[in-house]
Amino acid sequence: MQPAPSNGMGITAMVLGIVAAVGFCLWPVAIVVGVLALIFGLIGRSKANRGEATNPGQALAGIICGAAGLVLGVGLAVLIIVAP
Repeated sequence: MQPAPSNGMGITAMVLGIVAAVGFCLWPVAIVVGVLALIFGLIGRSKANRGEATNPGQALAGIICGAAGLVLGVGLAVLIIVAP
């Protein structure tokens, strides 16, 4: 009997990525959550490639949204620091 797939990393990456991308106005939170989304997404993607998980698309969505939230958060931080 084959063990059940462990899809937790991909789902976590997707949720954290969405939170980072949507909440980039809170730039310190977006940066931290974006990095976490990237880490969980990469772990989830590698699990999917090994056959331990069945959700590589959700992990990829977490990577993309996490990177977008990270870039937006860093961009806003730079804008806030440089603008005054």
